[in-house]
Amino acid sequence: MDNLKIGNYIKELRNKNNLTQKELALKLNISFQAVSKWENGETLPDTAILLDLADILNTSVDLILNGGTYLNDKRKMINVKDIIDGFEAIENVKKCFGEESLFYKGMVEGINKMMNMDFEDALKNFKDVLYTEVILQAVLNENKIYNMAEVEKYIKNQKMVDILRKKLNQII
Repeated sequence: MDNLKIGNYIKELRNKNNLTQKELALKLNISFQAVSKWENGETLPDTAILLDLADILNTSVDLILNGGTYLNDKRKMINVKDIIDGFEAIENVKKCFGEESLFYKGMVEGINKMMNMDFEDALKNFKDVLYTEVILQAVLNENKIYNMAEVEKYIKNQKMVDILRKKLNQII
């Protein structure tokens, strides 16, 4: 654990919540000097008050102990290329089994119903919109994308990239 990083995060949140060291200390029934020591990286908060500290600062214990950083292993990493490969696999099912096969039709009907859309039309005419929607759904399901450069490699429509970037920033 990086005491200074944790202290800086506590200070940042304390300021964001318009609290002085003394006000935070009073809420936790500790001395303001203890808060000062955290923020200077000299000591860490006692485990007995971490939950209360997190509640007061509107954060989580996990984020406090990681200095405001989400740990990558806490969220499943997704690869945008895997999403693209998934769509190509669906197209390959169509090629292999035929457009009229019950297997392919059932798969497409299920996607249409769950996503309230015409999947084949979207795949043919609006791939970037479709990819963006699936990436957003994955992120909302607690997945994390590697980086925006990977997104931009596969999604050529700048409007979709901007929408995705905006939504990802709201989620984080």
